Amino acid sequence: MARSREIALSGGDARGVRETIRDSWQRSRRHGIRPDRHLPPIELHDDLVGDLRREHPLARVWPMLCDTMRSVTSEPGNLIFASDADGRLLWMDGSNTDLRRAERVNLVLGARWSEEAAGTSGVGTALALRRPFQVQGAEHYLSAVTAYTCTAAPIRDPMTGASLGTIDLTHATKHSDAMVLSLMTTVARLAEAELRTVALQQQARTHARYGERLSRRSGTHSALVTADGQVVHAAPHGWLPARLPAALDEGQLVLPTGQAVIAERLAPGGPFLLVAHEADVDQVLSLEALGRDRARLRVAGMTHELGGRHSELLTVLAANPGGLGAGELRREVYGDAGKAVTLRAELARLRSVLGHRLVSEPYRLTGQVTADFLDLDAAVVRDAPSALLDRYPGPLLPRSAAPGVVMLRARLHERLRARLLAAGDVDTLLRWLNTRHGRADAEVIRSLDRLHG
Repeated sequence: MARSREIALSGGDARGVRETIRDSWQRSRRHGIRPDRHLPPIELHDDLVGDLRREHPLARVWPMLCDTMRSVTSEPGNLIFASDADGRLLWMDGSNTDLRRAERVNLVLGARWSEEAAGTSGVGTALALRRPFQVQGAEHYLSAVTAYTCTAAPIRDPMTGASLGTIDLTHATKHSDAMVLSLMTTVARLAEAELRTVALQQQARTHARYGERLSRRSGTHSALVTADGQVVHAAPHGWLPARLPAALDEGQLVLPTGQAVIAERLAPGGPFLLVAHEADVDQVLSLEALGRDRARLRVAGMTHELGGRHSELLTVLAANPGGLGAGELRREVYGDAGKAVTLRAELARLRSVLGHRLVSEPYRLTGQVTADFLDLDAAVVRDAPSALLDRYPGPLLPRSAAPGVVMLRARLHERLRARLLAAGDVDTLLRWLNTRHGRADAEVIRSLDRLHG
């Protein structure tokens, strides 16, 4: 094999070499790898390796794999590695002596062992072929690692089929065992079975926690879907495929299936509640907040008398259709001393009323939104003064001290007052003085004196 390797890497026709190895050598050559002058790059340092491991799905099964392979790694010369789907080594286990020896050829955490970076190897070629694969000694493309035999098996996400990475056993070539390939294949299937169990348990918890939201939609086409598109539950069964091919976002969507839906994010990282668009007829959100200490909300055919904080939140959001970031919304409602955790808690409670109509990043209201104070503000430059007063039962949330509400209230009040003064209509100005919010308005009184001569 060593002689065949030399011939092949010199451009000759090597006989007695497996076709899969010859093909891999050719791919490695096209990647520009020089077998005698190359080691795999170490792309990640310790802090980045730690970050990737915390987020990687294989973190859930690595301890179990280590325990399963303990009798193997306790033998001198044996090392196991787990890589991500790009061939970067994120976990490794073995004796300190063997780990130090492996450092000489960059068999270390953070090194990339894909075919593009390291040529023919257990990890790289198993990823390239998408199946378990063993590379023995001189079958490696890099000269520095021909003393090793590497056997790797891909691990796939059992719910999506996507590649998560590989599990690899590396040992000295002289200790090669034909049963190792079967062993690593079995270990990979064990990892996938455990991942499937974890996923199903998570789905069960999701359904238990959010299933009540589905029950509210009885008689409609609705579904509970994870952030990556896995359909946890659909009612009626079968109106959506078991998996949606794209990640979701909030609001009105058209799925790749052609189905129009409204998606509501139930938690920061998902899941989502999906409702068929045609099943959700009433899209208008109507808010009344003028002259009221607590706003009245009409949505989805129901009327809600809101609490003080919810009144302030909805008023500020209605006035900012483009949305506000969490920090902006917190300052508008609570001032500089407000706490983010308090805002999140109130928004979570408000979401139980608004559902998908309240979305985040930034926080905003979706669908058609009407509000009496916004309608009046738009009418100030258009309607007759008497008609404006008919639509002004009082200031906006008069007892609210929320900075955003105070600003909106003062702005609307002054715009209306200025319009009345500019019109110079005696009857309308007298009506203004007879209201609680216009009483003792000195400028209006002076204007009436002038009008009376």
